[in-house]
Amino acid sequence: MPQFVIERQVPGAGKLSESEIRDLSLRSLEVLREMGPRIQWLHSYVTEDKVYCVYLAPDESTVREHAQRVGIPADRVSAVRRLIDPVNFS
Repeated sequence: MPQFVIERQVPGAGKLSESEIRDLSLRSLEVLREMGPRIQWLHSYVTEDKVYCVYLAPDESTVREHAQRVGIPADRVSAVRRLIDPVNFS
């Protein structure tokens, strides 16, 4: 299944409390269960004012549907074309 990186503008994201992060994560997981196996959340990176999430999904519209149903932004959705890591060049 294709992999996507979602960039979310979330002012103050780096200052969210554990409780706030847990609540958002649980809501996301609830919607993922409703949408079935066609979309999967792999992990997210939180920076000062953005959250970058990595998902598996059949297409961009499925990723955007998930964001809309959760009520979170999906400012940029980019399909991953290639993964590069140090192992590739060892």
